[in-house]
Amino acid sequence: MSEELDQWLPDPVIRSRHRREARASADALWAAATAIRLEETRRLGPLIGWRIPGVTGSSTYHELFRAYPFSVLDESELGLVSGLCGRIWTLARDYPALDGADAFAAWDEPGTVRVAFAHGARALGDGRAELWSEARVQPVDTRARLRLKAVWALVGPFERLVGAEPLELAVRRAENA
Repeated sequence: MSEELDQWLPDPVIRSRHRREARASADALWAAATAIRLEETRRLGPLIGWRIPGVTGSSTYHELFRAYPFSVLDESELGLVSGLCGRIWTLARDYPALDGADAFAAWDEPGTVRVAFAHGARALGDGRAELWSEARVQPVDTRARLRLKAVWALVGPFERLVGAEPLELAVRRAENA
């Protein structure tokens, strides 16, 4: 899981990982995952709609991570890496538009963070596959680090409750297909 994000954010202050296994092929699991809409996740979907401008419940997570304010950093047949930058702790929702992976890698605006998300599916053998996701947050400077830690102290404990919700739904769908 980690190798997909190591080149983008090797020293994150925050790292979140989720994985779920399914009795399905990696292709079927990834297809199920890319079709999940925000409105189908009761906890995570509304939070994303509140934080990301212009997002509707009918958007899929796959579409979300491919559009502003995200920038696709890398993509494969069974995976996607996206990133965004900015002051994620504000209510302003004023994320900068990034022009690709090079802009993400070069981002160094004081008082901001870089956030990278990786999602994918991989075969485990014996008719099973794993769906995984990882998010990392790396501050640009000390001021951003302090603000990030303050916000994470409030929201971090809830991350486990919402972070795996889309994965669980994708596993159910792939296994029932």
